[in-house]
Amino acid sequence: MKKRAVVVMSGGPDSSTAAYWTKNQGYEIYGITFKYGQIALKETEYAKLIANELGIDIEEIDISSLNKIFEGVTLLCNRNFAIPSRFEPSIIVPFRNAIFLSIAVAYAISVNAKTVIYGAHASDRPFYPDCREEFIQAFNRVVKIGTDNDVTIVAPFIRMKKWEIIRLGVKLGVPYELTWSCYLNDLVHCGRCESCVNRKSAFLKARIPDPTKYKK
Repeated sequence: MKKRAVVVMSGGPDSSTAAYWTKNQGYEIYGITFKYGQIALKETEYAKLIANELGIDIEEIDISSLNKIFEGVTLLCNRNFAIPSRFEPSIIVPFRNAIFLSIAVAYAISVNAKTVIYGAHASDRPFYPDCREEFIQAFNRVVKIGTDNDVTIVAPFIRMKKWEIIRLGVKLGVPYELTWSCYLNDLVHCGRCESCVNRKSAFLKARIPDPTKYKK
């Protein structure tokens, strides 16, 4: 039987590349994406586009009631404030990856998958605690203790920079025009928020033409 993996898909370039990487590794993929009260609901729409390109199923999990918690601590869930162009702690969604991965592990057990893939990478390490190797190692211990199951969380790009992921993705055939990074939810990327700035920079450093449409 073909090995199975659950891939956490945000619709962005990192998780989309992770999904293509997982397919290239020979896995049968079960996608999962989340509505968690974020402004950028396009994330889930674009995750579905990537899933369609890969020919895989994707589960959309609606935990948007968490907005009641998140809107007081992160600008990504609060429309009353401008989102910065550079990293600020106000854009962190507290413990988001832990929440997503917990659900993804439960999903993996339900479909008899032994691996959960997510797109954490080295460019995020300085800013996001749940994108660090120490977090993954600790969380895998929690999974083992809390489930008596051998599901393993894997972040294949944990030592790669975002621009390196873009280069890999081009080799894997990732359609980056079908990915979404912007923290807003407009027709095209705003081009100014921290995530758009990082996206532009990654394509520039990778020396790959950026297919993204930006407002500015």
